[in-house]
Amino acid sequence: MKAFVFPGQGAQFVGMGKDLYENSALAKELFEKANDILGYRITDIMFEGTAEDLKQTKVTQPAIFLHSVILAKMLNDSFKPDMVAGHSLGEFSALVSNNTLQFEDGLRLVAARANAMQAACEKNPGTMAAIIGLDNEKIEAVCASIKDEVVIAANYNCNGQVVVSGSLKGVETACQLLKEAGAKRALPLQVGGAFHSPLMEPARVELAKAIENTKFNNGICPIYQNVTGQAVTSPDIIKANLISQLTAPVRWTQTMGNMIANGLTEVIEVGPGTVLQGLFKKAGVELKLSSATVE
Repeated sequence: MKAFVFPGQGAQFVGMGKDLYENSALAKELFEKANDILGYRITDIMFEGTAEDLKQTKVTQPAIFLHSVILAKMLNDSFKPDMVAGHSLGEFSALVSNNTLQFEDGLRLVAARANAMQAACEKNPGTMAAIIGLDNEKIEAVCASIKDEVVIAANYNCNGQVVVSGSLKGVETACQLLKEAGAKRALPLQVGGAFHSPLMEPARVELAKAIENTKFNNGICPIYQNVTGQAVTSPDIIKANLISQLTAPVRWTQTMGNMIANGLTEVIEVGPGTVLQGLFKKAGVELKLSSATVE
């Protein structure tokens, strides 16, 4: 069983997608369509901008989405997934690639999500930190013990690696307490805010309206969604999970476990970076891992 998986924020780099644009008429057409839909030339920022420009949430998210989705479209007949999944933002790339969402609708939702998240970050400043080498229960207990600030376990990436998210003070306090509790490392992440935490509630409300007004089709294969880690095919359930996703944890450890339990043997990562392959390597099972490439 083959899974195609799609990365989230953090995988961006200057020059991403440029080779696709220059070597394929289809890719060029889709990138130009994206420039029109977004109302600015995102390709200029992706290909020649600064790392600082690309790091803004409202740019990063559509940039990674476009790189992933256009690359998937260019795989043509070799894109034959038995299952798909995407990490956070990557879930939208996965839904376009398995035909649940149209390209244009997916891009509009990603742009709306990114703008809503950026606004929520400005309203409720927050951050995230990766906690290495401590079990989930201990991390959850420490977060729950911090009463006057917001901080929760937000990304279960693999065993021994959990990301916490919340207010600036909440995350700082959690890092200190988690190191005291035995975490090997607590690494602050270069992100614009407290993603997948209750501080994203204003963005969730805004995005919910956009998702509800978008047509979701039956995809060509199940998607394993972040909110539950389970395989889903029903467009209505996919919608509901996607709305919950902004304020709920990303259950990637559970996603990998469920994919493996359902017969996964090969994983192809579609988009910038190799972060997801690295997480699958730690899943404790021999899998064939690769990055999608265009001949």
